[in-house]
Amino acid sequence: MKKMKKRLEFIYSNQNIENILTSMKERITETKTKSLKRRKQDWDQEDVVLITYGDQFYEKNIPTLKSFKNIFDSYLEDKFEIVHLLPFYPYSSDDGFSVIDYKKVNPILGDWKEIEKLSHSTRIMFDDVCNHISAKSDWFQEYLKGNPKYENFFTEMDPNVDLSAVTRPRATPVLTKFTLENGEEKYIWTTFSEDQIDLNFSNPQVLLKMVDVLLFYIEQGAEYIRLDAIGFMWKEIGTTCIHHEKTHEIVKLFRDVVDEVAKGTVIITETNVPHKDNVSYFGNGNDEAHMVYQFPLPPLVLYSIHNGNGSALSDWARQLPPTSSDTTFFNFLASHDGIGVNPIRGIIPEEEILLMIEDLKEEGALVSYKKNSDGSESPYEINVTYLDALNKKADDDLIRVKRFLVAHSILLTLPGVPAVYIQSILGSRNDYEGVSKTGMNRSINRQKYDMNEIENELTNTDTLRNMVFTELTDIIQKRKNEALFHPNVKMEVLDLGEKVFAFKRVNEQKENLWVIHNLTNAMVNCDLTGNFVNIITGEKVELDNSVSLKPYEFLWLKAVNGED
Repeated sequence: MKKMKKRLEFIYSNQNIENILTSMKERITETKTKSLKRRKQDWDQEDVVLITYGDQFYEKNIPTLKSFKNIFDSYLEDKFEIVHLLPFYPYSSDDGFSVIDYKKVNPILGDWKEIEKLSHSTRIMFDDVCNHISAKSDWFQEYLKGNPKYENFFTEMDPNVDLSAVTRPRATPVLTKFTLENGEEKYIWTTFSEDQIDLNFSNPQVLLKMVDVLLFYIEQGAEYIRLDAIGFMWKEIGTTCIHHEKTHEIVKLFRDVVDEVAKGTVIITETNVPHKDNVSYFGNGNDEAHMVYQFPLPPLVLYSIHNGNGSALSDWARQLPPTSSDTTFFNFLASHDGIGVNPIRGIIPEEEILLMIEDLKEEGALVSYKKNSDGSESPYEINVTYLDALNKKADDDLIRVKRFLVAHSILLTLPGVPAVYIQSILGSRNDYEGVSKTGMNRSINRQKYDMNEIENELTNTDTLRNMVFTELTDIIQKRKNEALFHPNVKMEVLDLGEKVFAFKRVNEQKENLWVIHNLTNAMVNCDLTGNFVNIITGEKVELDNSVSLKPYEFLWLKAVNGED
């Protein structure tokens, strides 16, 4: 508790810390008296995450979580150790990220019993949408009514205050005007939309509320907790209001709480920002997030395969900081959001980013824009399924699958815990009908499925879905069986030419595994000598001086007999 007290003193230097600390102690003690699910204490190579919505599959008159569990148990349970259930709470917009009630399950999905049943098949990651809450929530509605309990739960601001320094993730205003029940008009801070009201963490009662939510999720069985949009949490006029030192201190406080009540629960920070800011959420190595999202990876892999050149990817990978036994990266290629381009600004020249975006737009991708401080707009996100991002409309399915698999080989073999989005494992294409229905670009990659129809497509060997599912789940299983793919085993990036992305994973026993990716649609020869086992095929490979890779081929070669 001493650490927590110091953090509270830093965050609330002008408040009664003892009262705040006493309330926290009482809530922590309440959780510690409950019977909590045992947690895995360390991650390893078997930890592969599936990212999905709780209503991903549907049947008539059946809770969608029950349908999802049926699909998961039949097709996915032996492939994925963890399921990231995107926000499954009642919501008013943004496909779940405008939460009405943090402690309820959306009735369409079921109830907490369905969450508990799913936890028997897999470990679950919950979303903690702690930066903002729905305008339809009781908290905000009580504020509008003038309830003094919620008077300072949200950030009121004079609309004439200069907010030009504030970092904007969207091309929308910082403030939204609301009319209170008594007729008074207030301008309230809304980072993402007028329906997503930022919480005011300068009020310690808000912090206590969100600590309560965090502990409630642990009580409900959350083993991974994703802190959504965490970088925007603290507001201070005259600053960018992103990555504030007090935001970092709150994340550290959340880590302290988690470690106190349920060691082994993993805190992940979601910060779609340049790499140096992203990794800052590791803190001092063991006092902040356990994992940070590897946001440069999706656009970098796309850029590298798009151009048939791995130079930028290799240079970036060489500079990745080593992780400790208490930290690692959360790697992904696709998610419920689009492919963010901000994380590669400074890695890839702007003109090349824009050229790639134009190429993708010609092939059917959509693009979302943000407003800059000078009033201009620039692209911040490409909206497209990852399968269609990598390919052209005219490509045949065989080449689609090859490009898709080489990208996912990179995902599965880099240091860190890999996460695969449900649309990727299903081999999904762009959903333009979904975009038309919602008016949201992100709907292009958020399609929901009739359970019987998706099962038929997955099991029909003539479909693209079956090809992707079969090949991708096969290499996932191979990854899970190889200890050299432990998230914290070191990586040495190799220089085998600009057309490939290659590295070695090397453990403390000096065992090593060569991973080589041909990023082009042509044959590539790489200098390599030694005796290996191809852990994908199980075949022995003896190389005198070189190895040839077919278009988009990748090799996982484990050295034998002390070869390096």
